[in-house]
Amino acid sequence: MQIVFVGAGRLATNLAVALHAKGHGIVQVYSRTMASAQQLSEKVGALPTTSIDALSRDADAYIVAVKDAALSALVPALVKGRHDACFFHTSGSMPMTVFQGNACNYGVVYPMQTFSKERLVDFSNIPIFIEASNEATLEVARGIAASVSCKVSQLPGEQRRQLHLAAVFACNFVNHCYALSADILRRNGLPFNVMLPLVQETARKVEEMEPKDAQTGPAIRFDQNVIGAHLALLQDMPMAHDIYELMSKSINQLSKQP
Repeated sequence: MQIVFVGAGRLATNLAVALHAKGHGIVQVYSRTMASAQQLSEKVGALPTTSIDALSRDADAYIVAVKDAALSALVPALVKGRHDACFFHTSGSMPMTVFQGNACNYGVVYPMQTFSKERLVDFSNIPIFIEASNEATLEVARGIAASVSCKVSQLPGEQRRQLHLAAVFACNFVNHCYALSADILRRNGLPFNVMLPLVQETARKVEEMEPKDAQTGPAIRFDQNVIGAHLALLQDMPMAHDIYELMSKSINQLSKQP
């Protein structure tokens, strides 16, 4: 397919590179800054632009990978003069109806993964969730997704939003805990890499058992001596103190649920 990317961030970079490697033509890359547009365009042989009006009107699909807050404002100008094309956003939390009233053929191609520009991922095992306004557009979405991943599923918008919420807990919040751990270690002259065997074993365990069953530590048995000692050590980190206290209560309460 001939594809235009609207956005040149982390997700756009990874998806555009993966699609280009599978033979799709990445015609153009739009970004608010020329530097970002050029950086991705050089990777996929596309033309960079900072003008929505300058985008090709002949592409088969337009993949919009921008911040949720910017998506609604971009849609009218993007669709204008390109009504016969297919438009897809990549957001986990935005409804596909953000295109409604402007485009006829629209949907969602949502790869559920964490992305970085500096570290390109292997898309083959990344789950991609699709949704579309009609059957023909759904097949276009499926074709795009299946060309890079063997795990493509149709998922209604409400379930996709719940999935995205769950992903925030499983990825973003967990990574923030890594950052807090690294901060505590740094304050005491220790490197974060001492935690890597623990991090890796924790990840391996939840491949084999339910996360609740894999839980260990003072919170699950509500060991108040250890918890109190830890909270005392966090007096100079008030936000981390509150997170530790609330997280400990949550772990203990969840452990008691059937």
